[in-house]
Amino acid sequence: MEKHLGFRAWFYFRNGWSLYFAFIFAAINTLTVTYYLAIERIPSLLLIFPSFLHYIVIVTFVGIPLLIFIGYAHYKKTAAFRSEVDISMETNPYQRRMVVNTEAILRLNLKLLDLILKSSAVDKASKKDLENIVVLQNEISQLLKNRTFTNEKDLEFFRNIDKKISF
Repeated sequence: MEKHLGFRAWFYFRNGWSLYFAFIFAAINTLTVTYYLAIERIPSLLLIFPSFLHYIVIVTFVGIPLLIFIGYAHYKKTAAFRSEVDISMETNPYQRRMVVNTEAILRLNLKLLDLILKSSAVDKASKKDLENIVVLQNEISQLLKNRTFTNEKDLEFFRNIDKKISF
């Protein structure tokens, strides 16, 4: 795999900026601006937040649990995260390849286990079992022969995984 140091550095910079620096900077900026431009100018809000320190403490104790709940809902209770994963699978050929390879390996292993169990028991592999293995072998061989990281073969396989499961 070819390493592009400039793009790798840009990737690390963007992650450091967006996950750490920008987050802290935005929180400090939001707290400062909202207090000094809004709360300090509205006398009724000064009764609730008499000082900047009180404002920070109250917003922290209310905001952090609220944001944790929103993050939990994003990942566990809404379709938002599933949509992000779908998009990632559609646009990231490396991630898609891992899922497709895993699916092919699992299907092949299950068929091999069936044959091993049948050959070790009284049952022998039937003609239908052998035909299923040949079909699976041809399917995987065609996938391996035709796919590249730039074509859509892995994506097609990934989209049809549920349709292909037949054990």
